Amino acid sequence: MPALPIPGPSDPDHEEPTDEQLEDNDEDGSGGRMSFLDHLDELRKRLIVAVSSVLVGFLVAFAFIEPMVRFVMVPLVALLPNPDTGFIYTEPTEAFFLYIKVAAVVGLILAMPVVLLQFWRFVAPGLYGHEKKFAIPFVMMSTFFFVGGCLFAHYFLFPVAWEFLGGFSTELMTFTPRIAPTFSLYIRLVLACGAVFQMPTLVFFIARVGLVNARFLVRNTKYAILIIFIVAAVLTPTGDPATLTLMAAPMVVLYGLSIIIAWVVAPRRKAEET
Repeated sequence: MPALPIPGPSDPDHEEPTDEQLEDNDEDGSGGRMSFLDHLDELRKRLIVAVSSVLVGFLVAFAFIEPMVRFVMVPLVALLPNPDTGFIYTEPTEAFFLYIKVAAVVGLILAMPVVLLQFWRFVAPGLYGHEKKFAIPFVMMSTFFFVGGCLFAHYFLFPVAWEFLGGFSTELMTFTPRIAPTFSLYIRLVLACGAVFQMPTLVFFIARVGLVNARFLVRNTKYAILIIFIVAAVLTPTGDPATLTLMAAPMVVLYGLSIIIAWVVAPRRKAEET
């Protein structure tokens, strides 16, 4: 049986894809594929921009380091059994590195929008066209909740934990904390709260892609609360009920907010698909 002709570039029936079709392919994620080396090169570029932004933020923070150190340390000194003594340091470089660490944390917070934007641009080639438009909401939501988590830890969580830890002073023991372990504990709680406060942002995007919905979150609320208290127990260093509850309470509230976000997002996604 004679072979059927296959349309090719020289056949009159063969049609080259138009620019609109190529754009549609890129919109639905089927175009613009990157090789492994392209991904590595893209990752390198994004890391350079992110690290550079953190370095710039560090330099800006270090230029105003004295009020920032006072912002962190003065409330902690006020909670000591003997505020007149303040903190101590037993190594020559301990106080100097406190300034460096404070500037680094503040620099990270200042550079957070740029860092998040670089992360989004790195994963954007793997997204569909209608998902790429959420770059600005992603950066704004992530930055807002991260800063909110840091402020919650500074104003509420850490003072409660610090007051508990300093409440064991007696005539036999005097609480005179060192700078280095105190600030390490502070940074641990601040960054932990900044991370866990990303829950609504995470739910927003996984709900957009259809991985979860409000009904699923409501149905698994009891398991979510159990996981929240386990995470809070791991993140809180004191283990006392007050600090543990204060750590878990906003996470439960954020989970409720995430349910509302998933409920709002899912109908819009269905409407777009229709």
